[in-house]
Amino acid sequence: MDDELRAICKDIAGRQRYRGGPKRMAEVVNDLMSRRGYAQVQSSAACADAWRIAAGSALAAHTVAGNVRRGVLEVFVRNSAVVQELTFRKKQLIAELTRLAPEFKVRDLRFRVGPVD
Repeated sequence: MDDELRAICKDIAGRQRYRGGPKRMAEVVNDLMSRRGYAQVQSSAACADAWRIAAGSALAAHTVAGNVRRGVLEVFVRNSAVVQELTFRKKQLIAELTRLAPEFKVRDLRFRVGPVD
């Protein structure tokens, strides 16, 4: 019976994972940033900065950059006249955004009329 019990205990001990002590600080910070969404806030700010530069001061005053989803940047615009102007310049804006912030991989723009503060 003792041999059988030892074999079972050895088998159970073999299945347990070794946790390996304390986590490294980099792992803890990465987990915290991903759980709290800090990285997304930082990337949104960087994308908004790139949008302001690409659009220019005249148009940037009437727009706010939103999130990038599947390569599409959503831009909130004060009125439909500005939407029309942005639509005319869409290819230029995409090219400029690609040059300024290639990490976002913007391939299209979606304009929505909405509140711009």
